[in-house]
Parts: sequence; structure tokens; C-alpha cells
Amino acid sequence: MNAYAASPKNFPALVLNADFRPLSYYPLSLWSWQEAVKAVFLERVNIVSEYDRAVRSPSLELKLPSVVSLKTYVKPALYPAFTRFNVFLRDRFSCQYCHAKDELTFDHLIPRSRGGLTRWDNVVTACAPCNLAKGNKMPEIVGMMPASPPYRPTVFELHRNGRLFPPNYLHDSWLDYLYWDTELEP
Repeated sequence: MNAYAASPKNFPALVLNADFRPLSYYPLSLWSWQEAVKAVFLERVNIVSEYDRAVRSPSLELKLPSVVSLKTYVKPALYPAFTRFNVFLRDRFSCQYCHAKDELTFDHLIPRSRGGLTRWDNVVTACAPCNLAKGNKMPEIVGMMPASPPYRPTVFELHRNGRLFPPNYLHDSWLDYLYWDTELEP
């Protein structure tokens, strides 16, 4: 094993709520090994699974946690914060006009110059070329209606969409707690 792979910084812990569900799928709820060890010592989490790697002090040896669960249930918010990333996630990282996946921006259906607000129900994901083509015009004038009408998603909908985009790396000890919907198309 090379020194880089053996470094403790490469041993994040998957964080589960008290019901053993991840706090978040996208981004995946991970803590650094330092955060996980600190939470263990503060008795805020239970260790569910461990890596083979340990950290040592003069008086203690502790295997690094690979999966931890919170001791106290954290009730998830029903509605997520309005952010650019969450708009992209709601729209599955796809332009709502041409379905492109690159150069994503967000577009106001009712342009701001015409009184449109930056809210869930007025913003969609758009690629830069479509956003420029629409400009400050109304969608029906330019014949550019979004594939899906914009709406305020729930946290659960964003989690569902996040499971469509699994991370590049998943440790084996995490797999029993993660449910990736590989059959659904993004």
C-alpha cells in the first residue's frame, strides 16, 4: 500500500442519522476521520463500522470509523434551501430546454427585467446557449418552454435525484446504508 493511500485523510466516515439513513446523498454525508473521532469521544455517535487503519496516541489506539450513526435523531427539513446547486439537482443537471448537460446556468422564466423573482417556481436549469437565446424574453414568445415546470422540491425529492448520481468512490462498508437508483435515468 502506498503512503498516499494509507494516509488517515483518505478515510472519511459515512454519517448516518439515528435511523441509519444517510443525512444526505448529494453531497454524500461524510466526515473527515478527525471529525468522526472527535464525535466518538464526545459520545455523539455510535461506531457502526471501522476501517482496518488505526490512529494512536501514547495511551490509546482507535480504529478509524468508516460508518457512524448519530445518537440523536436529526429531523430533516421538509424543504431545501434555494441554491443554484439545488436547482440543478431538482432538474437532474439537465438543461430544461435542450437537455444538454454542459455549461449549466439557471434561467428566470419570467425575466428579472420583467419583474420575475429568483424563486423555485420561476427558475430552471438552462445551458448557456439556451439561456443566451432566450435572453430577457418570455418563454412563449421565443417558443422555449421548459421540459418540466419549475416547482419547490422537498428534501426527499432532492435526495431521490441525488441517488441518480452516485459518487465515484464508495467504500464497501457504506454499501448497506446507501441505496442508489441505478435503474432510473438522470
